[in-house]
Amino acid sequence: MLGGSFYYFAAGVAYTVVAALLFLRNRVALPVTAGVFLATVIWALADTPEFGYWALLPRLTVPAILCALGLWGAATLPDLNATAKKASIAGGAGLTVALLIALFEAFTPHGAIRNSSDVATRAPDAVAPGDVPENWAYFARNEHGTRYVPYTSITPENVNHLKVAWVYHTGRRLTGAGTGVDENTPQQIGNVLYSCTPENLITAIEGDTGKALWKFDPHAHTAEHVTCRGVGYYDMDQDTTLTAEEKSVGSDEPCRQSILVNTVDARLLALDAHTGKLCPKFGDNGIVDLKPRMGPVEGGKRYHPTGIPVVMGHTTVIGGWVRDIVHGEPSGVVRAFDVRTGAQTWAWDVGDPENANAADPSKTYTLETPNVWTIPTYDRDLNLVYLPTGAGPPDYWGGDRDAAKEKFSAAIVAVDASTGQTKWVFQTVHHDVWDYDLPSQPVLYDVTNAKGEKIPALIQTTKTGNIFVVDRRTGTPVTDVVEKSVSTHNQAQGEHLASTQPFSVGMPGIGNQPLSESSMWGVSTFDQLYCRIMFRNSIYEGPFTPPGEKPYIEYPSLLGGMNWGGISIDESRGLMFVNDMRVPLRMMLVNEKNASHYKISMDEVPGFMGTLRPQVAGPYRGVRIDVLQSPLSVPCNTPPFGTMSAIDLHTKKLLWQVPLGTVKDTGPMGVKTHMDVPLGLPTLGGPTSTASGIVFFAGTQDYYLRALNSLTGDELWKARLPAGAPAAPLVFRSPKNGKEYVVISAGGMSHSPDVSDEIIAYTLPDGEGN
Repeated sequence: MLGGSFYYFAAGVAYTVVAALLFLRNRVALPVTAGVFLATVIWALADTPEFGYWALLPRLTVPAILCALGLWGAATLPDLNATAKKASIAGGAGLTVALLIALFEAFTPHGAIRNSSDVATRAPDAVAPGDVPENWAYFARNEHGTRYVPYTSITPENVNHLKVAWVYHTGRRLTGAGTGVDENTPQQIGNVLYSCTPENLITAIEGDTGKALWKFDPHAHTAEHVTCRGVGYYDMDQDTTLTAEEKSVGSDEPCRQSILVNTVDARLLALDAHTGKLCPKFGDNGIVDLKPRMGPVEGGKRYHPTGIPVVMGHTTVIGGWVRDIVHGEPSGVVRAFDVRTGAQTWAWDVGDPENANAADPSKTYTLETPNVWTIPTYDRDLNLVYLPTGAGPPDYWGGDRDAAKEKFSAAIVAVDASTGQTKWVFQTVHHDVWDYDLPSQPVLYDVTNAKGEKIPALIQTTKTGNIFVVDRRTGTPVTDVVEKSVSTHNQAQGEHLASTQPFSVGMPGIGNQPLSESSMWGVSTFDQLYCRIMFRNSIYEGPFTPPGEKPYIEYPSLLGGMNWGGISIDESRGLMFVNDMRVPLRMMLVNEKNASHYKISMDEVPGFMGTLRPQVAGPYRGVRIDVLQSPLSVPCNTPPFGTMSAIDLHTKKLLWQVPLGTVKDTGPMGVKTHMDVPLGLPTLGGPTSTASGIVFFAGTQDYYLRALNSLTGDELWKARLPAGAPAAPLVFRSPKNGKEYVVISAGGMSHSPDVSDEIIAYTLPDGEGN
């Protein structure tokens, strides 16, 4: 009646007939049973959008079981001849064997893509020495954000020999409300690692032993987005933006090398890197309060930084997460501070484009402007900072947005690093009402354009599965971007959606193939049917389906696509690695009249699933957000639900793509299956690639740190972790003993039942890899 596949009605009638024939002991049950299954096989092959194991499993498993039982039941019929009985028994046995083979196959990876390439044989790309420093001083190791490690001691041949070198317990809070998620990749300077816990407990750890050198606890607490993804590092002695005279000032004072920390209660701290003590000349005895002039922050509950301080010369840039529920939310301003004194140097406020109010302490920054909650990137040569923006609140209805929001939301914005003045803007989503904030750090890497010219480029991954490559000097696309028409039907009251959206057709799309009824999935025939009904009962008009008062499907969803973990680029091979998640959402705007019918929730994703997320905008008071999933709590789209992909940046083609993660630590209804079925589950965190040809990754739903072959995607090694690890692995070489270490913070996935406070380091046995 919904216009879906007629098969389910016909099959229901057919199975009823089979049951009646068996009950009546009629030998016609045998050919009808076989005929129903044969028809089901034909339908399954015709109905499957992409032929594959996971697509066919729910279509054929239950029918095969019913057919085997029907054949064995028919074999007991009194008027069946011996030949027919033997055929019935043999048929049932054959189907049972096939089902056992199918069960065994569930433990084998399916759905991988591997394309031919000359990557293995072509000459290595030249890598500038400055791009591969010895220290991991930035979020993604170097200031360009490539998360590339130039070391070769740990290789595809010996990586499976890695052993635990040490385990450090951070002491983070593991119980109670607001414990947060450990998304920290430690910074490494020489033989010292600097880690942070979700509530900003900072520790300096000796790299060879895992022993704490010092700790500092700022006693930071907040109610939402409790996380610390890393710290910033500043070395005055190595700062090329200072004169010799400036460097000589205070040569015998502390904090010539300092650790910068933005806290979850909206403070910016500077600590002496050697002692962990607050820097006395920075702000108010080591602390800058980030809350003044920001609007109604409620002690950091509605605003605080969630990236890390980006150090550029003697300046650091701070953005921030802003609650996105109502008009009048805190400002999305991005600010720069002198890392020596804590003095503010500029403010990027789109409501004050001339920066006129930046130095006036009596002026509040423009409220509810597009914010930068992820991590900016600094180009030293161009003296530009690249800001990946979100949308100005509220998120899901934009009928009254002003020109600044329309221009700067979901955009890459280049600003002058000295003044904060806007230089160019490239928008990835027009009039964003899908919460498609730019989630990840822009990555700077030179690529060739269609004419074969080497262009200083910026690569930006998005929640929509599009990967944009633009000239970082001008913001013009390097790879093809086209404006495609999108639906504006069924839009919300008072809304005015954009009729076109930018699609990056010059780069592979990751996980953004449109859905259809036939692409709905389930563990069995029954929950697949449920998902197909849910799909038909929802509005879905492809990418950028308009939000409205009837249930609509958002895919890729606000979860991603790609998210905050970012990418890694093997600079010697020109390969880009990116992980993703594929979880469609079923959403609905709720007006004031109907809002009282729902439970209101302020919990973070995915805590507010099934409740009403407040969204006071126009005629609406909330948005209902649910995962499009079956009653077994399994997403309705066909697996994989998460992958790792490699893209050849020479050809701009997909080299390989593999499902990532098993159901060992999760499963239907959230119950752990304890089975290593490589379904491919949603991922967070980011990859790290090495010059030896390895991609390390830990951000899967199962508790493993993995090493993949960078040329093929094959799994080379994995180590069991005490909990999930939604953070990028750190790989460093000890300046004391020359050993390479792989380090991961294994604190637990978001809303995972298992939480840990362990940082674990792995290395090769003595004598190997040196």
